[in-house]
Amino acid sequence: MTDIVAMRPAGRTPARRTPIWRTLGTLDAVGAILLALIWIAPLVFAVWAAFHTPQGALSFDLSAPVTLENFRTAWAGAPWPRYFLNTTLLVTVILAGQLFFCTLAGYAFARFRFPGSDALFMLVLLQLFILPEVLIVENYAMISRLGLFDTILGIGAPYMASAFGIFLLRQAFKGVPRELEEAARVEGCGWTGVLWRVYIPAAKPVYLAYALVSIATHWNNFLWPLVVTNSNETRPLTVGLSLFAAPESGVNIAVISAATLFTIAPLMVAFLLFQRQFIQAFLRAGIR
Repeated sequence: MTDIVAMRPAGRTPARRTPIWRTLGTLDAVGAILLALIWIAPLVFAVWAAFHTPQGALSFDLSAPVTLENFRTAWAGAPWPRYFLNTTLLVTVILAGQLFFCTLAGYAFARFRFPGSDALFMLVLLQLFILPEVLIVENYAMISRLGLFDTILGIGAPYMASAFGIFLLRQAFKGVPRELEEAARVEGCGWTGVLWRVYIPAAKPVYLAYALVSIATHWNNFLWPLVVTNSNETRPLTVGLSLFAAPESGVNIAVISAATLFTIAPLMVAFLLFQRQFIQAFLRAGIR
Protein backbone atom coordinates (compact mmCIF):
# COMPACT_ATOMS: atom_id res chain seq x y z
CA MET A 1 0.00 0.00 0.00
CA THR A 2 2.85 2.36 0.83
CA ASP A 3 4.39 1.70 -2.60
CA ILE A 4 1.11 2.45 -4.34
CA VAL A 5 0.76 5.74 -2.48
CA ALA A 6 4.35 6.64 -3.31
CA MET A 7 3.78 5.96 -7.01
CA ARG A 8 0.88 8.45 -7.19
CA PRO A 9 1.98 11.53 -9.21
CA ALA A 10 2.61 14.61 -7.14
CA GLY A 11 -0.23 17.06 -7.01
CA ARG A 12 -2.85 14.48 -8.16
CA THR A 13 -5.75 13.96 -5.76
CA PRO A 14 -8.97 12.04 -6.22
CA ALA A 15 -11.63 14.08 -8.02
CA ARG A 16 -14.11 15.62 -5.63
CA ARG A 17 -17.04 17.87 -6.18
CA THR A 18 -16.19 21.32 -4.94
CA PRO A 19 -18.81 23.41 -3.08
CA ILE A 20 -19.38 25.57 -6.14
CA TRP A 21 -20.21 22.51 -8.28
CA ARG A 22 -22.59 21.22 -5.62
CA THR A 23 -24.27 24.64 -5.54
CA LEU A 24 -24.60 24.70 -9.32
CA GLY A 25 -26.09 21.21 -9.27
CA THR A 26 -28.63 22.28 -6.67
CA LEU A 27 -29.54 25.39 -8.65
CA ASP A 28 -29.92 23.28 -11.77
CA ALA A 29 -32.33 20.93 -10.00
CA VAL A 30 -34.31 23.82 -8.52
CA GLY A 31 -34.52 25.50 -11.94
CA ALA A 32 -35.77 22.28 -13.54
CA ILE A 33 -38.44 21.89 -10.87
CA LEU A 34 -39.59 25.51 -11.27
CA LEU A 35 -39.74 25.14 -15.04
CA ALA A 36 -41.78 21.95 -14.69
CA LEU A 37 -44.20 23.70 -12.33
CA ILE A 38 -44.61 26.59 -14.77
CA TRP A 39 -45.32 24.19 -17.64
CA ILE A 40 -47.82 22.10 -15.68
CA ALA A 41 -49.61 25.01 -13.97
CA PRO A 42 -52.17 25.59 -16.79
CA LEU A 43 -53.05 21.89 -16.83
CA VAL A 44 -53.46 21.83 -13.06
CA PHE A 45 -55.74 24.87 -13.21
CA ALA A 46 -57.81 23.30 -16.02
CA VAL A 47 -58.30 20.13 -13.99
CA TRP A 48 -59.22 22.16 -10.89
CA ALA A 49 -61.69 24.38 -12.76
CA ALA A 50 -63.31 21.49 -14.62
CA PHE A 51 -64.41 19.85 -11.36
CA HIS A 52 -65.70 23.02 -9.65
CA THR A 53 -68.26 25.72 -10.20
CA PRO A 54 -67.05 28.97 -11.81
CA GLN A 55 -66.97 30.65 -8.42
CA GLY A 56 -65.07 27.77 -6.83
CA ALA A 57 -62.67 27.57 -9.76
CA LEU A 58 -61.54 31.16 -9.36
CA SER A 59 -61.56 31.30 -5.57
CA PHE A 60 -59.27 28.25 -5.15
CA ASP A 61 -61.27 27.24 -2.11
CA LEU A 62 -60.14 23.74 -1.15
CA SER A 63 -63.49 23.12 0.56
CA ALA A 64 -65.48 23.93 -2.59
CA PRO A 65 -67.72 21.04 -3.69
CA VAL A 66 -66.62 18.84 -6.59
CA THR A 67 -69.04 18.54 -9.49
CA LEU A 68 -69.26 16.70 -12.83
CA GLU A 69 -71.90 19.04 -14.23
CA ASN A 70 -69.28 20.93 -16.25
CA PHE A 71 -68.44 17.79 -18.24
CA ARG A 72 -72.11 17.10 -18.96
CA THR A 73 -72.67 20.68 -20.09
CA ALA A 74 -69.54 20.69 -22.25
CA TRP A 75 -70.39 17.35 -23.89
CA ALA A 76 -73.92 18.52 -24.72
CA GLY A 77 -72.69 21.84 -26.12
CA ALA A 78 -70.77 20.57 -29.17
CA PRO A 79 -70.63 17.51 -31.49
CA TRP A 80 -67.54 16.08 -29.79
CA PRO A 81 -67.73 12.58 -31.35
CA ARG A 82 -67.60 14.18 -34.79
CA TYR A 83 -64.68 16.41 -33.75
CA PHE A 84 -62.78 13.40 -32.41
CA LEU A 85 -63.40 11.47 -35.63
CA ASN A 86 -62.29 14.41 -37.78
CA THR A 87 -59.10 14.90 -35.76
CA THR A 88 -58.26 11.19 -35.84
CA LEU A 89 -58.76 11.06 -39.60
CA LEU A 90 -56.70 14.23 -40.02
CA VAL A 91 -53.63 13.08 -38.08
CA THR A 92 -53.85 9.65 -39.76
CA VAL A 93 -53.95 11.14 -43.27
CA ILE A 94 -51.10 13.53 -42.52
CA LEU A 95 -48.93 10.84 -40.93
CA ALA A 96 -49.52 8.38 -43.78
CA GLY A 97 -48.56 11.01 -46.35
CA GLN A 98 -45.51 12.11 -44.38
CA LEU A 99 -44.22 8.57 -43.91
CA PHE A 100 -44.65 7.81 -47.60
CA PHE A 101 -43.09 10.96 -49.06
CA CYS A 102 -40.43 11.43 -46.37
CA THR A 103 -39.31 7.81 -46.69
CA LEU A 104 -38.83 8.06 -50.44
CA ALA A 105 -37.14 11.47 -50.24
CA GLY A 106 -34.91 10.48 -47.31
CA TYR A 107 -33.89 7.27 -49.09
CA ALA A 108 -33.06 9.16 -52.29
CA PHE A 109 -30.95 11.77 -50.49
CA ALA A 110 -29.18 9.16 -48.37
CA ARG A 111 -28.27 6.54 -50.98
CA PHE A 112 -28.35 8.12 -54.45
CA ARG A 113 -25.97 10.69 -55.87
CA PHE A 114 -27.29 12.83 -58.71
CA PRO A 115 -26.41 16.29 -60.04
CA GLY A 116 -27.58 18.98 -57.69
CA SER A 117 -28.52 16.59 -54.88
CA ASP A 118 -26.83 18.68 -52.20
CA ALA A 119 -28.35 21.92 -53.45
CA LEU A 120 -31.79 20.30 -53.63
CA PHE A 121 -31.43 18.98 -50.10
CA MET A 122 -30.53 22.47 -48.89
CA LEU A 123 -33.66 23.81 -50.57
CA VAL A 124 -35.68 21.20 -48.71
CA LEU A 125 -34.12 22.26 -45.42
CA LEU A 126 -35.07 25.87 -46.11
CA GLN A 127 -38.63 24.84 -45.32
CA LEU A 128 -37.60 24.62 -41.68
CA PHE A 129 -37.00 28.39 -41.67
CA ILE A 130 -40.40 29.29 -43.12
CA LEU A 131 -43.27 29.67 -40.67
CA PRO A 132 -46.45 27.90 -41.84
CA GLU A 133 -48.43 31.10 -41.18
CA VAL A 134 -46.47 32.86 -43.95
CA LEU A 135 -47.88 30.44 -46.54
CA ILE A 136 -51.52 30.52 -45.44
CA VAL A 137 -52.72 32.74 -48.29
CA GLU A 138 -50.94 30.73 -50.99
CA ASN A 139 -52.01 27.42 -49.46
CA TYR A 140 -55.60 28.66 -49.25
CA ALA A 141 -55.56 29.62 -52.94
CA MET A 142 -54.06 26.28 -53.95
CA ILE A 143 -56.52 24.25 -51.88
CA SER A 144 -59.42 26.22 -53.37
CA ARG A 145 -58.17 25.62 -56.92
CA LEU A 146 -57.92 21.88 -56.20
CA GLY A 147 -61.45 21.79 -54.84
CA LEU A 148 -60.29 20.59 -51.42
CA PHE A 149 -61.68 23.44 -49.34
CA ASP A 150 -63.47 22.23 -46.19
CA THR A 151 -62.15 18.66 -46.50
CA ILE A 152 -59.88 16.53 -44.35
CA LEU A 153 -57.47 16.11 -47.25
CA GLY A 154 -57.41 19.87 -47.78
CA ILE A 155 -56.39 20.42 -44.16
CA GLY A 156 -53.62 17.83 -44.28
CA ALA A 157 -52.21 18.36 -47.79
CA PRO A 158 -49.79 21.24 -46.95
CA TYR A 159 -48.10 19.17 -44.23
CA MET A 160 -47.42 15.93 -46.08
CA ALA A 161 -43.98 16.97 -47.33
CA SER A 162 -42.10 17.58 -44.09
CA ALA A 163 -38.54 18.88 -44.26
CA PHE A 164 -37.96 17.71 -40.70
CA GLY A 165 -39.13 14.19 -41.57
CA ILE A 166 -36.97 14.06 -44.69
CA PHE A 167 -33.93 15.21 -42.75
CA LEU A 168 -34.55 12.79 -39.88
CA LEU A 169 -35.00 9.75 -42.13
CA ARG A 170 -32.07 10.72 -44.35
CA GLN A 171 -29.80 10.76 -41.32
CA ALA A 172 -31.21 7.45 -40.09
CA PHE A 173 -30.73 5.78 -43.50
CA LYS A 174 -27.17 7.10 -43.77
CA GLY A 175 -26.38 5.28 -40.53
CA VAL A 176 -27.39 1.87 -41.92
CA PRO A 177 -24.28 -0.21 -42.79
CA ARG A 178 -23.66 -0.61 -46.49
CA GLU A 179 -22.99 -4.31 -45.93
CA LEU A 180 -26.68 -4.91 -45.21
CA GLU A 181 -27.66 -3.25 -48.47
CA GLU A 182 -25.08 -5.25 -50.42
CA ALA A 183 -26.29 -8.49 -48.84
CA ALA A 184 -29.86 -7.70 -49.86
CA ARG A 185 -28.72 -6.90 -53.39
CA VAL A 186 -26.93 -10.25 -53.57
CA GLU A 187 -30.17 -11.94 -52.55
CA GLY A 188 -31.85 -10.36 -55.56
CA CYS A 189 -33.59 -7.35 -54.00
CA GLY A 190 -34.09 -4.27 -56.12
CA TRP A 191 -33.97 -0.74 -54.79
CA THR A 192 -37.54 -1.00 -53.51
CA GLY A 193 -36.80 -4.34 -51.85
CA VAL A 194 -33.67 -2.94 -50.20
CA LEU A 195 -35.69 -0.02 -48.84
CA TRP A 196 -38.49 -2.24 -47.53
CA ARG A 197 -36.36 -5.07 -46.13
CA VAL A 198 -33.27 -3.22 -44.89
CA TYR A 199 -33.69 0.51 -44.33
CA ILE A 200 -37.23 0.75 -43.00
CA PRO A 201 -36.77 -2.01 -40.35
CA ALA A 202 -33.46 -0.45 -39.26
CA ALA A 203 -35.15 2.95 -38.81
CA LYS A 204 -38.15 1.78 -36.76
CA PRO A 205 -37.17 3.82 -33.66
CA VAL A 206 -36.94 6.94 -35.82
CA TYR A 207 -40.34 6.23 -37.37
CA LEU A 208 -41.88 5.84 -33.91
CA ALA A 209 -40.35 9.06 -32.62
CA TYR A 210 -41.40 11.00 -35.70
CA ALA A 211 -44.93 9.56 -35.63
CA LEU A 212 -45.43 10.64 -32.03
CA VAL A 213 -44.22 14.17 -32.75
CA SER A 214 -46.35 14.43 -35.89
CA ILE A 215 -49.52 13.23 -34.18
CA ALA A 216 -49.06 15.58 -31.21
CA THR A 217 -48.29 18.55 -33.50
CA HIS A 218 -51.25 18.17 -35.82
CA TRP A 219 -53.66 17.13 -33.09
CA ASN A 220 -53.04 20.59 -31.57
CA ASN A 221 -52.90 22.54 -34.85
CA PHE A 222 -55.37 25.39 -34.91
CA LEU A 223 -54.82 28.30 -37.31
CA TRP A 224 -54.78 26.50 -40.67
CA PRO A 225 -57.77 24.22 -39.87
CA LEU A 226 -59.66 27.32 -38.72
CA VAL A 227 -59.02 29.02 -42.07
CA VAL A 228 -59.81 26.09 -44.34
CA THR A 229 -62.84 24.55 -42.59
CA ASN A 230 -66.39 25.79 -42.64
CA SER A 231 -68.57 23.04 -41.15
CA ASN A 232 -68.74 20.59 -38.27
CA GLU A 233 -68.26 17.72 -40.74
CA THR A 234 -64.58 18.65 -41.11
CA ARG A 235 -63.65 20.76 -38.07
CA PRO A 236 -61.03 19.19 -35.78
CA LEU A 237 -61.09 19.40 -32.00
CA THR A 238 -59.06 22.59 -31.67
CA VAL A 239 -61.34 24.59 -33.97
CA GLY A 240 -64.44 23.13 -32.35
CA LEU A 241 -63.12 24.07 -28.93
CA SER A 242 -62.44 27.67 -30.01
CA LEU A 243 -65.98 28.06 -31.37
CA PHE A 244 -67.40 26.39 -28.29
CA ALA A 245 -65.61 28.95 -26.10
CA ALA A 246 -66.48 31.98 -28.24
CA PRO A 247 -67.33 35.09 -26.18
CA GLU A 248 -70.74 35.52 -27.87
CA SER A 249 -71.80 32.12 -26.52
CA GLY A 250 -70.90 33.13 -22.97
CA VAL A 251 -67.65 32.47 -21.16
CA ASN A 252 -67.82 29.86 -18.41
CA ILE A 253 -64.30 29.04 -17.30
CA ALA A 254 -65.37 25.79 -15.64
CA VAL A 255 -67.16 24.45 -18.73
CA ILE A 256 -64.35 25.61 -21.04
CA SER A 257 -61.83 23.77 -18.83
CA ALA A 258 -63.90 20.60 -19.04
CA ALA A 259 -64.04 20.91 -22.83
CA THR A 260 -60.28 21.47 -22.91
CA LEU A 261 -59.76 18.23 -21.01
CA PHE A 262 -61.88 16.46 -23.64
CA THR A 263 -59.50 17.79 -26.29
CA ILE A 264 -56.19 16.88 -24.64
CA ALA A 265 -57.26 13.65 -22.92
CA PRO A 266 -56.32 11.29 -25.82
CA LEU A 267 -52.80 12.74 -26.07
CA MET A 268 -52.32 12.56 -22.31
CA VAL A 269 -53.46 8.94 -22.17
CA ALA A 270 -51.28 8.01 -25.15
CA PHE A 271 -48.23 9.63 -23.59
CA LEU A 272 -48.78 7.94 -20.24
CA LEU A 273 -49.14 4.56 -21.97
CA PHE A 274 -46.19 4.96 -24.34
CA GLN A 275 -43.88 7.35 -22.49
CA ARG A 276 -41.12 4.73 -22.16
CA GLN A 277 -41.22 3.92 -25.87
CA PHE A 278 -41.40 7.65 -26.64
CA ILE A 279 -38.25 8.45 -24.65
CA GLN A 280 -36.34 5.39 -25.86
CA ALA A 281 -37.23 6.15 -29.47
CA PHE A 282 -35.67 9.60 -29.24
CA LEU A 283 -32.63 8.28 -27.40
CA ARG A 284 -32.02 5.70 -30.14
CA ALA A 285 -32.91 8.06 -32.95
CA GLY A 286 -29.95 10.36 -32.40
CA ILE A 287 -28.68 12.28 -35.38
CA ARG A 288 -25.64 10.52 -36.84
